[in-house]
Amino acid sequence: MKCESFSPQVNTKSKILILGSMPGIKSLEEQKYYAHPQNRFWKIMGLLCKSPDLYELNYNDKIKILLKNNFALWDVIKFCKREGSLDSNIQEEVPNNIEKLLEDYPNIKKICLNGNKAYSAFKKYFPDLIKKYSCYKLPSTSPANAKYSLNDLYQKWSYIIKI
Repeated sequence: MKCESFSPQVNTKSKILILGSMPGIKSLEEQKYYAHPQNRFWKIMGLLCKSPDLYELNYNDKIKILLKNNFALWDVIKFCKREGSLDSNIQEEVPNNIEKLLEDYPNIKKICLNGNKAYSAFKKYFPDLIKKYSCYKLPSTSPANAKYSLNDLYQKWSYIIKI
């Protein structure tokens, strides 16, 4: 199946860019980041944004709260082929133009990579950005990353976000 990521969710106040690899099937179907109900991204961001009900809000309100809290959201990969939602099935990947996004939004100083695939793809395609920005590999919020509890994820993510 051919997959294409979404437009970035960003504004001029964004300071922290969170990059996933490629949206899963549910997200692609709904055209919404982290749409799978078992993905813990919105729960983690609700805690980080001091909006614990974020998970329950409609998608546009979720994005507004992220932006209000100086976060931006995008994916490392623009196009790929993939069967299912697993990052390990990604083939023929083409990266997004992250350099251009960072040029257009100079307030972004920190890049957080949601999971191993996001990190490895970022490192592969953007080695100069790793040297130029504060970049952090975070444990994936995906339900496939079952070894991390919600609390474990929150501890890891909040530590990096607060640095």
